Amino acid sequence: MLRRIVIQTAIWFVFQAVILLGAAGDWTWPQGWTYLGEVLVLTSATTFGLMKTDPELLKARMSSPLKRNQRPKDRSIMMVFFAAYVGWFVLIGLDHRFMWTGTPLLVEILGAALIGAGLVLVWETFRANTFATTQVRVQTERAQTVVDSGPYRYIRHPMYAGMALFVIGTALMLGSLWALAATVLLFVLLALRTLGEEQVLKQDLAGYADYMTKTPWRIVPGVW
Repeated sequence: MLRRIVIQTAIWFVFQAVILLGAAGDWTWPQGWTYLGEVLVLTSATTFGLMKTDPELLKARMSSPLKRNQRPKDRSIMMVFFAAYVGWFVLIGLDHRFMWTGTPLLVEILGAALIGAGLVLVWETFRANTFATTQVRVQTERAQTVVDSGPYRYIRHPMYAGMALFVIGTALMLGSLWALAATVLLFVLLALRTLGEEQVLKQDLAGYADYMTKTPWRIVPGVW
C-alpha cells in the first residue's frame, strides 16, 4: 500500500503543479509552490494517519470515486465537479499570469490558514467516520451505522464543510478574486451531491432520518 500511496501522491502533485503553474506561465511562482507544499504536507499527514488508524478507510478513499455500479446522478455530479475544479484551477493560474486581480499578504496568510483548517476538519471527519468513502452508498457489507460523534455532532457533512474552507483558502492564498467568485459553482455542485447523499442515507440507512432531525445543519451551522 505504501508504494501505491507514494505513486498516487506523486501523480496528483505533478498534475496540480502542471495545471496551476502551467496556466500561470510562471514556474517560479512563490505562492504557487508554497500552496502546493502546504497541501502536500497536510494531505500526506492525513494519509499516513489513516494508514496507522484506519487502513480500510484509506484503501476505500484511494479508489476511484467513479464506479460501474455507481448511481448515475452521483456519477454525473462527480464528473462535472472534477471538470469544474480543473477549470477553476486553470482560472487561478490565468489570473496570476494576466494579473487580473490580487490579494495582500495578510489575505494570503488567511487563505493558508483556511486551507489548514479545512484539511484538519477533513481529518476529524475521517477520525469520526470510518464509512466516509468516496461513493454515495450504504455499506451493508461493513454494517454501516449512523455517525453522530466528532464534527457530526454539529453538522451532517463536515467533510464538505472542510472542502469549502479549502477552496476559499486556495483562492485567497493564490491571490485570485475571480477564483473566489467562481467558488459559487463548486459550492452548488457540493450542495447537489449533499442532497443526493442525504436522500440515499435517509432511505437506506436506519436511524439517519432521526439524526437529520437532531442535527439540522448540513454544512454551515445556522445557515444550511
